Amino acid sequence: MTIIIPVLGDQLSASLASLRDVDRAAAIVLMVEVREETGYVRHHKKKIALIFSAMRHFAAELRADGWRVDYVTLDDPDNRQGFTGEVQRAVARHGATAVRVVEGAEYRVRQMQDGWAAASGVPVEILADDRFICSVPEFLGWAKGRRELRMEYFYRDMRRRTGLLMTADGEPEGGRWNFDADNRETPPRGLNYPVPERFAPDAITTEVLALVGREFAGHFGDLEPFALPVTRSQALAALAHFVAAALPDFGRYEDAMVAGQEYLYHSVLSLCINLGLLTPLEVAHAAAEAYARGLVPLNSAEGFVRQIIGWREYMRGMYWRDMPGFATRNALAAHRPLPEFYWTGDTEMRCLRESVGQTRREAYAHHIQRLMVLGNFALIAGVDPKAISDWFLVVYFDAYEWVEMPNVIGMSQFADGGAIASKPYASTGAYIDRMSDYCGRCRYKVKQRTGPDACPFNALYWDFIGRHEDRLRGNSRMRNMYATWNRFSDDAKAEIRASAAAFLDGLEPAANGWAR
Repeated sequence: MTIIIPVLGDQLSASLASLRDVDRAAAIVLMVEVREETGYVRHHKKKIALIFSAMRHFAAELRADGWRVDYVTLDDPDNRQGFTGEVQRAVARHGATAVRVVEGAEYRVRQMQDGWAAASGVPVEILADDRFICSVPEFLGWAKGRRELRMEYFYRDMRRRTGLLMTADGEPEGGRWNFDADNRETPPRGLNYPVPERFAPDAITTEVLALVGREFAGHFGDLEPFALPVTRSQALAALAHFVAAALPDFGRYEDAMVAGQEYLYHSVLSLCINLGLLTPLEVAHAAAEAYARGLVPLNSAEGFVRQIIGWREYMRGMYWRDMPGFATRNALAAHRPLPEFYWTGDTEMRCLRESVGQTRREAYAHHIQRLMVLGNFALIAGVDPKAISDWFLVVYFDAYEWVEMPNVIGMSQFADGGAIASKPYASTGAYIDRMSDYCGRCRYKVKQRTGPDACPFNALYWDFIGRHEDRLRGNSRMRNMYATWNRFSDDAKAEIRASAAAFLDGLEPAANGWAR
């Protein structure tokens, strides 16, 4: 009896459920690099290299631990370039009698797995992915019957469940669940920002970089320099470095944006968690323990823990609750093509030029750049939510559909009609000016509302408010915005609309060759 155990590229955990309680003598771990995964969207070159290198390192670690590993490289001439075909081929090659696998995190992969038994002719056991803190059935149970599915209430339940940042009598540390109000400072000039731990490519990574440079030269983004963590030991080193060097000031500056500073005080650990090199709980516990030891303030520890056990788990639950329909949600009927500058960075709007340029170089931008610059512009410009969602999936090294899609279509673009976000995350240029240093050297004037020299975010925002008045006016969190809109004269409203239209008419639509 031989069991094939496929391990996917985001399942690089020694504690994976499919690897537990198995007779290793009868098991073969199957790992495959396939074009089906590199091509369903044309991922950033650095993201492909990250995943392939991490996979190859994990395969080596499994072999060193006594596992038999069948690893199929992308350029293997017999590679069928798809999960189903490679499982089918491995079953035949090894005379396997069963397949045992952990469920895919993305809907399309889970659908594939359901067809493996018929394709391979052997039983396929599909196990729940218990690396997440909240299972999908548990989330669906939490959501059932609730009128509003707000993350804040889910997060509080997760705090109680995990005991993170809770007192002995069951109350939140500091007497509050959320310290976000303390996390909106703009850093002063001259700060010595910490740099995330960097790792020089070894022989395995160097070989992968050559492969990706050769096979994916036409994909978006810069491949090198490459210094990302690709092993469990490197991920642990990156975690320790973040907790010591950046977490103390993470909270107060987590919403800030500074030109030329790609990381500020952010952890950049999402790539390690999403690959499986770190577990969400061990990362959250590291932050909580640093607070308990007096090494970091509560607002930093709480803000970081909330991102992991709150937003990450909540987004996964909302994804599985609403798939497959989530992908085509478009509550605001937005249909504008994605502007070409999302790929090229060729725009006079400095905030967008900086954010796209950083994304091209690093395959990374932090959450405020993603939400309040890149996402905000797409929202108020009326970009098709699927187009901007596909773009996010392509360009970031931590983007997987289960976490990217609900964040973009739901939270960023309000395309789910408010299931995730209580109001649209839209703003004028004033927010960007307050939270960044982008506006001071921009060609546009952030304090000017209309005209060719005005910050485009200003007219676009008020035009967005005006054209969605029927839908959004009843939202209690939008009351002040509509009170202001309704104080504008008819001439002022007409000027806003004309200014927004003139700017949008000048946008070059993307050819869309990068995404699909």
